[in-house]
Amino acid sequence: MNDEPPNSAPPRSWLDRISQLVSGEPRNIEELLEELRHAQANGLLSNDTLSMVEGAIEVADQQVGDVMVPRAQMVVLPIDAPFDEILRRVIESGHSRFPVHGEDADQIVGILLAKDLLKSFAGAAPKDIRALLRPVAMIPESKRLDILLKEFRLSRNHMAIVMDEYGGVAGLITIEDVLEEIVGEIDDEHDEEDPARKKLIQAQPDGRFLVNALTPIADFNERLGSHFSDDEFDTIGGMVTSEFGHLPETGEEVDLGGFHFHVTRADDRRVLQFAVRPVDA
Repeated sequence: MNDEPPNSAPPRSWLDRISQLVSGEPRNIEELLEELRHAQANGLLSNDTLSMVEGAIEVADQQVGDVMVPRAQMVVLPIDAPFDEILRRVIESGHSRFPVHGEDADQIVGILLAKDLLKSFAGAAPKDIRALLRPVAMIPESKRLDILLKEFRLSRNHMAIVMDEYGGVAGLITIEDVLEEIVGEIDDEHDEEDPARKKLIQAQPDGRFLVNALTPIADFNERLGSHFSDDEFDTIGGMVTSEFGHLPETGEEVDLGGFHFHVTRADDRRVLQFAVRPVDA
Protein backbone atom coordinates (compact mmCIF):
# COMPACT_ATOMS: atom_id res chain seq x y z
CA MET A 1 0.00 0.00 0.00
CA ASN A 2 1.32 3.42 -0.96
CA ASP A 3 1.35 5.73 2.08
CA GLU A 4 2.61 8.71 0.08
CA PRO A 5 0.21 11.67 0.31
CA PRO A 6 -1.90 12.00 -2.86
CA ASN A 7 -0.65 15.52 -3.58
CA SER A 8 3.00 14.63 -3.05
CA ALA A 9 5.17 14.71 -6.19
CA PRO A 10 8.89 15.08 -6.80
CA PRO A 11 9.95 18.61 -7.76
CA ARG A 12 10.14 19.18 -11.48
CA SER A 13 13.48 20.08 -13.02
CA TRP A 14 13.78 23.19 -15.23
CA LEU A 15 13.98 20.86 -18.25
CA ASP A 16 10.67 19.23 -17.27
CA ARG A 17 9.06 22.64 -17.01
CA ILE A 18 10.41 23.75 -20.39
CA SER A 19 9.21 20.49 -21.96
CA GLN A 20 5.73 21.17 -20.64
CA LEU A 21 5.83 24.70 -22.01
CA VAL A 22 6.77 23.69 -25.54
CA SER A 23 4.52 20.60 -25.74
CA GLY A 24 0.97 20.71 -27.00
CA GLU A 25 -0.57 24.08 -27.73
CA PRO A 26 1.88 27.05 -27.79
CA ARG A 27 1.95 29.09 -24.61
CA ASN A 28 3.25 32.50 -23.57
CA ILE A 29 6.78 33.07 -24.92
CA GLU A 30 7.61 35.17 -21.87
CA GLU A 31 6.90 32.17 -19.66
CA LEU A 32 9.33 30.08 -21.67
CA LEU A 33 12.00 32.80 -21.52
CA GLU A 34 11.51 33.09 -17.77
CA GLU A 35 12.26 29.38 -17.38
CA LEU A 36 15.38 29.72 -19.51
CA ARG A 37 16.59 32.72 -17.52
CA HIS A 38 15.95 30.80 -14.32
CA ALA A 39 18.09 27.96 -15.69
CA GLN A 40 20.85 30.43 -16.58
CA ALA A 41 20.75 31.98 -13.10
CA ASN A 42 21.19 28.49 -11.63
CA GLY A 43 24.21 27.79 -13.82
CA LEU A 44 22.45 25.31 -16.10
CA LEU A 45 22.83 27.51 -19.17
CA SER A 46 25.71 29.79 -20.07
CA ASN A 47 25.12 33.46 -20.79
CA ASP A 48 26.01 32.97 -24.43
CA THR A 49 23.62 30.03 -24.77
CA LEU A 50 20.78 31.99 -23.21
CA SER A 51 21.47 34.94 -25.50
CA MET A 52 21.37 32.72 -28.58
CA VAL A 53 18.15 31.02 -27.52
CA GLU A 54 16.53 34.40 -26.91
CA GLY A 55 17.77 35.57 -30.31
CA ALA A 56 16.37 32.47 -32.02
CA ILE A 57 12.97 33.06 -30.42
CA GLU A 58 12.94 36.73 -31.42
CA VAL A 59 13.80 35.85 -35.03
CA ALA A 60 10.41 34.15 -35.36
CA ASP A 61 8.75 37.57 -34.85
CA GLN A 62 10.99 39.50 -37.25
CA GLN A 63 10.58 40.09 -40.96
CA VAL A 64 13.15 40.50 -43.71
CA GLY A 65 12.39 44.21 -43.96
CA ASP A 66 13.52 44.67 -40.35
CA VAL A 67 17.14 43.65 -40.95
CA MET A 68 17.84 43.82 -44.70
CA VAL A 69 20.58 45.93 -46.25
CA PRO A 70 18.65 48.82 -47.88
CA ARG A 71 19.00 49.43 -51.59
CA ALA A 72 21.07 52.58 -51.11
CA GLN A 73 23.78 50.56 -49.33
CA MET A 74 23.92 47.67 -51.79
CA VAL A 75 27.04 47.07 -53.86
CA VAL A 76 25.73 46.03 -57.28
CA LEU A 77 27.46 45.36 -60.58
CA PRO A 78 26.16 46.27 -64.06
CA ILE A 79 26.29 43.25 -66.31
CA ASP A 80 27.79 45.21 -69.22
CA ALA A 81 30.60 46.80 -67.19
CA PRO A 82 34.15 46.13 -68.41
CA PHE A 83 35.76 43.14 -66.75
CA ASP A 84 38.52 45.29 -65.22
CA GLU A 85 35.93 47.62 -63.69
CA ILE A 86 34.03 44.70 -62.15
CA LEU A 87 37.25 43.30 -60.72
CA ARG A 88 38.12 46.69 -59.20
CA ARG A 89 34.73 47.01 -57.48
CA VAL A 90 34.91 43.47 -56.10
CA ILE A 91 38.36 44.07 -54.62
CA GLU A 92 37.47 47.47 -53.13
CA SER A 93 34.25 46.28 -51.48
CA GLY A 94 35.64 43.16 -49.81
CA HIS A 95 32.28 41.38 -50.17
CA SER A 96 31.93 37.81 -51.36
CA ARG A 97 28.60 38.08 -53.27
CA PHE A 98 27.31 40.74 -55.63
CA PRO A 99 23.92 41.29 -57.24
CA VAL A 100 24.30 41.90 -60.97
CA HIS A 101 21.73 44.02 -62.80
CA GLY A 102 20.80 44.60 -66.42
CA GLU A 103 19.85 47.90 -68.02
CA ASP A 104 17.65 48.79 -65.04
CA ALA A 105 18.83 48.64 -61.42
CA ASP A 106 15.60 46.79 -60.57
CA GLN A 107 16.45 44.08 -63.09
CA ILE A 108 18.64 41.76 -61.03
CA VAL A 109 19.80 38.99 -63.38
CA GLY A 110 22.02 36.95 -61.08
CA ILE A 111 24.55 36.80 -58.26
CA LEU A 112 28.29 36.92 -58.83
CA LEU A 113 30.49 35.11 -56.29
CA ALA A 114 33.96 36.52 -55.79
CA LYS A 115 35.36 32.99 -55.65
CA ASP A 116 33.91 32.25 -59.11
CA LEU A 117 35.58 35.39 -60.41
CA LEU A 118 38.86 34.25 -58.88
CA LYS A 119 38.56 30.78 -60.40
CA SER A 120 38.07 32.30 -63.82
CA PHE A 121 41.65 33.54 -63.73
CA ALA A 122 42.91 29.96 -63.60
CA GLY A 123 42.04 29.76 -67.29
CA ALA A 124 41.25 32.36 -69.88
CA ALA A 125 39.37 35.24 -68.24
CA PRO A 126 35.81 35.51 -69.63
CA LYS A 127 34.90 38.48 -71.81
CA ASP A 128 31.94 39.23 -69.54
CA ILE A 129 30.48 37.89 -66.33
CA ARG A 130 27.33 36.27 -67.71
CA ALA A 131 28.92 32.84 -67.67
CA LEU A 132 29.75 33.21 -63.98
CA LEU A 133 26.36 34.26 -62.62
CA ARG A 134 24.45 32.15 -60.08
CA PRO A 135 20.62 32.14 -59.88
CA VAL A 136 19.08 34.87 -57.76
CA ALA A 137 16.38 34.38 -55.11
CA MET A 138 13.70 37.07 -54.87
CA ILE A 139 11.75 37.44 -51.63
CA PRO A 140 9.22 39.91 -50.18
CA GLU A 141 9.98 42.27 -47.29
CA SER A 142 7.30 40.55 -45.23
CA LYS A 143 8.93 37.11 -45.17
CA ARG A 144 9.70 35.92 -41.64
CA LEU A 145 13.37 35.49 -40.77
CA ASP A 146 12.98 31.98 -39.37
CA ILE A 147 11.36 30.83 -42.63
CA LEU A 148 14.08 32.53 -44.68
CA LEU A 149 16.81 30.86 -42.62
CA LYS A 150 15.28 27.46 -43.37
CA GLU A 151 15.09 28.31 -47.08
CA PHE A 152 18.73 29.42 -47.06
CA ARG A 153 19.73 26.07 -45.56
CA LEU A 154 17.69 24.01 -48.01
CA SER A 155 18.67 25.93 -51.14
CA ARG A 156 22.27 26.54 -50.02
CA ASN A 157 21.86 30.15 -51.12
CA HIS A 158 23.51 32.77 -48.93
CA MET A 159 21.91 35.89 -50.42
CA ALA A 160 18.44 36.97 -51.51
CA ILE A 161 17.16 40.12 -53.17
CA VAL A 162 14.31 41.78 -51.29
CA MET A 163 11.46 43.14 -53.42
CA ASP A 164 9.03 45.88 -52.42
CA GLU A 165 5.28 45.83 -53.00
CA TYR A 166 5.69 47.46 -56.42
CA GLY A 167 8.17 44.89 -57.73
CA GLY A 168 11.25 47.05 -57.29
CA VAL A 169 14.41 46.19 -55.39
CA ALA A 170 14.11 47.21 -51.74
CA GLY A 171 17.40 45.75 -50.55
CA LEU A 172 19.20 42.49 -49.98
CA ILE A 173 19.69 40.07 -47.14
CA THR A 174 22.28 37.39 -46.48
CA ILE A 175 22.38 34.36 -44.23
CA GLU A 176 24.90 36.28 -42.10
CA ASP A 177 22.34 39.03 -41.50
CA VAL A 178 19.88 36.45 -40.16
CA LEU A 179 22.45 34.66 -38.02
CA GLU A 180 23.59 37.96 -36.49
CA GLU A 181 20.07 38.41 -35.12
CA ILE A 182 20.64 35.19 -33.18
CA VAL A 183 24.29 35.27 -32.15
CA GLY A 184 25.14 38.97 -32.41
CA GLU A 185 27.52 40.77 -34.74
CA ILE A 186 29.81 38.61 -36.87
CA ASP A 187 32.77 40.74 -37.94
CA ASP A 188 35.35 39.78 -40.51
CA GLU A 189 38.55 41.44 -41.68
CA HIS A 190 36.66 43.58 -44.19
CA ASP A 191 34.08 44.98 -41.79
CA GLU A 192 34.56 48.59 -40.78
CA GLU A 193 35.14 48.83 -37.07
CA ASP A 194 32.19 50.18 -35.13
CA PRO A 195 33.26 53.56 -33.67
CA ALA A 196 31.83 52.46 -30.30
CA ARG A 197 34.32 49.58 -30.27
CA LYS A 198 37.42 51.53 -31.28
CA LYS A 199 37.80 52.67 -27.70
CA LEU A 200 36.45 49.95 -25.45
CA ILE A 201 37.53 51.66 -22.22
CA GLN A 202 36.94 55.41 -21.96
CA ALA A 203 38.12 57.43 -18.96
CA GLN A 204 35.61 59.95 -17.61
CA PRO A 205 36.28 63.30 -15.87
CA ASP A 206 34.76 62.00 -12.62
CA GLY A 207 37.28 59.15 -12.38
CA ARG A 208 34.98 56.44 -13.68
CA PHE A 209 35.52 54.40 -16.84
CA LEU A 210 32.90 53.58 -19.45
CA VAL A 211 33.62 49.99 -20.41
CA ASN A 212 32.18 48.21 -23.44
CA ALA A 213 30.85 44.79 -22.40
CA LEU A 214 32.87 43.22 -25.25
CA THR A 215 36.15 44.37 -23.69
CA PRO A 216 38.50 41.38 -23.28
CA ILE A 217 39.27 40.70 -19.63
CA ALA A 218 43.01 40.86 -20.37
CA ASP A 219 42.62 44.39 -21.78
CA PHE A 220 40.57 45.44 -18.75
CA ASN A 221 43.24 44.09 -16.39
CA GLU A 222 45.99 45.91 -18.26
CA ARG A 223 44.16 49.24 -18.30
CA LEU A 224 42.74 49.26 -14.76
CA GLY A 225 45.36 47.21 -12.94
CA SER A 226 42.92 44.46 -11.96
CA HIS A 227 43.60 40.73 -11.76
CA PHE A 228 40.45 39.07 -13.10
CA SER A 229 40.89 35.58 -14.50
CA ASP A 230 39.93 34.91 -18.10
CA ASP A 231 39.87 31.13 -17.70
CA GLU A 232 36.06 30.96 -17.62
CA PHE A 233 35.02 34.15 -19.43
CA ASP A 234 36.64 36.08 -22.27
CA THR A 235 34.88 39.42 -21.86
CA ILE A 236 33.96 41.77 -19.06
CA GLY A 237 30.31 41.46 -20.04
CA GLY A 238 30.26 37.70 -19.58
CA MET A 239 32.10 37.83 -16.27
CA VAL A 240 29.94 40.54 -14.69
CA THR A 241 26.65 39.10 -15.97
CA SER A 242 27.59 35.80 -14.34
CA GLU A 243 28.13 37.63 -11.06
CA PHE A 244 24.62 39.10 -11.24
CA GLY A 245 23.20 35.61 -11.75
CA HIS A 246 20.69 36.94 -14.29
CA LEU A 247 20.61 39.21 -17.30
CA PRO A 248 20.87 42.65 -15.65
CA GLU A 249 18.97 45.72 -16.75
CA THR A 250 20.18 49.28 -17.09
CA GLY A 251 20.78 50.78 -13.65
CA GLU A 252 21.69 47.56 -11.82
CA GLU A 253 24.98 47.52 -9.88
CA VAL A 254 27.38 44.99 -8.43
CA ASP A 255 30.79 45.01 -6.72
CA LEU A 256 33.35 42.54 -8.02
CA GLY A 257 37.08 42.17 -7.46
CA GLY A 258 37.50 45.62 -5.94
CA PHE A 259 35.49 47.38 -8.64
CA HIS A 260 31.95 48.74 -8.78
CA PHE A 261 30.10 47.92 -12.02
CA HIS A 262 27.04 49.99 -12.94
CA VAL A 263 25.09 48.87 -16.01
CA THR A 264 24.66 51.95 -18.20
CA ARG A 265 23.39 50.27 -21.37
CA ALA A 266 21.62 46.96 -21.94
CA ASP A 267 18.95 45.47 -24.16
CA ASP A 268 16.75 42.42 -23.77
CA ARG A 269 19.52 40.07 -24.90
CA ARG A 270 22.80 41.32 -23.45
CA VAL A 271 24.62 43.96 -21.44
CA LEU A 272 26.29 46.57 -23.65
CA GLN A 273 28.21 48.94 -21.34
CA PHE A 274 29.27 49.49 -17.73
CA ALA A 275 30.40 52.50 -15.73
CA VAL A 276 33.28 51.19 -13.59
CA ARG A 277 35.15 52.64 -10.63
CA PRO A 278 37.30 51.21 -7.86
CA VAL A 279 35.20 50.36 -4.82
CA ASP A 280 37.27 52.61 -2.52
CA ALA A 281 36.99 55.60 -4.88
